Amino acid sequence: MSQNDIHPMDKLIRADRMPHIWCSGCGLGTNFSCFLSALDQSGLDIDKCVIVSGIGCTGRIPGYTNIDSYHTTHGRAIPFATGLKLANPELTVIVFSGDGDLFAIGGNHFIHAARRNVDINIICVNNFNYGMTGGQFGPTTPLDAITTTSPYGNYEHPFNLVQVAAGSGAVYVVRWTSLHVRRLTNSIKEALLKKGFTFIEIISPCPTSFGRRNKLGDGLDEMKYYQKYSVIRHGIDPKDADLCLNGKIVVGKFIDVDKPTFLDNQPDLVSMAEKNKK
Repeated sequence: MSQNDIHPMDKLIRADRMPHIWCSGCGLGTNFSCFLSALDQSGLDIDKCVIVSGIGCTGRIPGYTNIDSYHTTHGRAIPFATGLKLANPELTVIVFSGDGDLFAIGGNHFIHAARRNVDINIICVNNFNYGMTGGQFGPTTPLDAITTTSPYGNYEHPFNLVQVAAGSGAVYVVRWTSLHVRRLTNSIKEALLKKGFTFIEIISPCPTSFGRRNKLGDGLDEMKYYQKYSVIRHGIDPKDADLCLNGKIVVGKFIDVDKPTFLDNQPDLVSMAEKNKK
């Protein structure tokens, strides 16, 4: 094998599992590449990095990543990641999953891990539907959007994920699209090196399920849509970070604060027990 045959990220990719099974035009390949670049640039010891996912298209990412990885049950990626971090605080733990997995069946786990400020990193790919299981509507599907389970338009109000994350206590809250590769890579790197519960939302194309039904075109058309409608607004209140199906997409870094983590606040139970004996 010559040097020309080696991909720059081969050390972080399970090449034996390639080619991947994501649809043409899906944003997951780009998101995966941004993550690998950020991990490589972070300088972290990859032997002490772990990536966790639940079920869904995004859930395939750990299987392609050449670090310790765990593909867990639907909606349970965060409690699994929490257990890893508590068992071995030296680990850098990343949860990389989709909007349905993290905010539908996994929503309760998300808000309480953020509330506790567990030192884990959440990367959520938001493609507005359950792409893997047929394109049903989910907790992030915009109003009036067409899906297999809302053929006349979704009538349920969607979550604003960055507002949920900030309101629950996350110390780092960011939103980018799959178009913003440099900014996304830099944000993932910042999150990996930050202590506390971090959250990155990636607005990402799903041309096969969501894009086709909502006449958004192919993956490239959706990227052009992001370019046209994305507006960077760093530091604003996440509740004002609009995200519309046919309007502006507010992106940027909204929250970056420091506070004690769950383990920082945990009392020394051994010392307390000894003190009580006296």
